Amino acid sequence: MTKTAKFKVFAWWTVILIIADQATKIWVTMNIPYGRGEIVLIPDFLSFVHARNTGAAMGMLATFEYRMHVFAVFTVVALVVLFQMLVQLPDDDRFQAIGLGMITSGAVGNAIDRVHKQSVTDFIRVYTEHPELKAWLLENFRTHEWPSFNVADAAIVCGLGMFMIHWLFLEKDEEVPPAPPADPLPGPEVS
Repeated sequence: MTKTAKFKVFAWWTVILIIADQATKIWVTMNIPYGRGEIVLIPDFLSFVHARNTGAAMGMLATFEYRMHVFAVFTVVALVVLFQMLVQLPDDDRFQAIGLGMITSGAVGNAIDRVHKQSVTDFIRVYTEHPELKAWLLENFRTHEWPSFNVADAAIVCGLGMFMIHWLFLEKDEEVPPAPPADPLPGPEVS
C-alpha cells in the first residue's frame, strides 16, 4: 500500500458519511413533522421520527448556557487528536483508518448541525412495545426506548467499536527484542 493510501481511505469514509448524515437529516426535516410524525420501519422496534437535541449525547448539557462553546472546543480538540492518530497509523492499516474516518465524520456531521441550527437533528428511534420487556425497562430504566440518534452518532459508535475490536483482537503485541547474553563471569584461567 502506498504511503498516502491510509489518507485516501480515511478521506473517502469521512466524506461519504458526512454526505449520508447531512442528506438523511435534510430528508427528515423535509418529510417528517417535528415532534409529531413517525415512519414505522419495524413495528414495535424501529422507526424514523424528527427530534432535535440541543445538548450532547442523550441530551447532556442541553440547558447549559455556554454549551455551544464547549461543543466547539471539544470538536476542534477531537479533530486534532483524530488527525494525529491518523498520521501515526502504519501506512497499511486500513481498518483503523476507516474507524478514524467514521469518528471524524460523526464529529463533523453533528458540528455542522450545531453551527447551522444550534441543535442536532436526530431521527432513528429504537424502542419496544413488548409488554413484558417494556414493563421491565420502565421499572429499571424509566424508559422503553433508546434516545433518538442519527447517522453521525452511529458512525462515531461504529468507529469506536472498530477501535475496540482492533485493540482486543487485532493488535499484535510489540515484540520486545531479547536482551543480549550476559558476559560470563570471569573464572580461574586454565592453562
